Amino acid sequence: MLPESLLVRLRDARHVCVLTGAGVSAESGVPTFRDAQQGLWAQYDPMELATPEAFQRDPELVWRWYRWRRELVSRAEPNAGHRALAELQDLVPRLTLVTQNVDGLHQRAGSQDVIEFHGNLFSNHCFARCNDDHPVDRDDAKVPVCPDCGASVRPGVVWFGEGIPEEALNASFAAAADCDVFLSVGTSSIVYPAAGLGTIAYESGAMTIEVNPNPTEQSGTFTSTLRGNAAVILPKLIELLAH
Repeated sequence: MLPESLLVRLRDARHVCVLTGAGVSAESGVPTFRDAQQGLWAQYDPMELATPEAFQRDPELVWRWYRWRRELVSRAEPNAGHRALAELQDLVPRLTLVTQNVDGLHQRAGSQDVIEFHGNLFSNHCFARCNDDHPVDRDDAKVPVCPDCGASVRPGVVWFGEGIPEEALNASFAAAADCDVFLSVGTSSIVYPAAGLGTIAYESGAMTIEVNPNPTEQSGTFTSTLRGNAAVILPKLIELLAH
């Protein structure tokens, strides 16, 4: 049963901020970062592949791994949780959706202006200082080269040891501080700075809700918790809110 207080706050809210994590996409069959190591790639530690140093050391190995990950993710489809968040956009005056996922499933479900904390698996940019964006050619067998400076082109994701893009960070912090209702959906709430958004929202007076099948380290800091999968809980929330 969803708390009536949440429905009341959502109906009255002028700004809702949502943070999503790997749990949302796992319900579409997208393996979590660590669980994705299968077959040939089972011998590799993802922590040792998703770094700038790994790309400098062996760019072709890292590129092949990301091509494989792209193929894996491209077979997934947005689930009911993704679609519910896209519908929520039309039910509240303002919605800010922040995701830690890199799979683009929110956009495929219809969400607009998604803030991607860790970049997007289906984008590329230059590894050198020019940092230009480049189109993705899924048939690339070798590491693409930047036509502007000749440097290698890399996947457009945030690697270990790299900072969150400043624009995404600032927009997320501002949204958390401004919102009336904050939803943390399918995230473990242990990776900062994303895990700190709920605290910012709470200290700014927002109702904060955790949607997750299992308790997290920060469960006690939320106004209330909804135990269950996003693909089940979020559609119910949207159905009640729409009527």
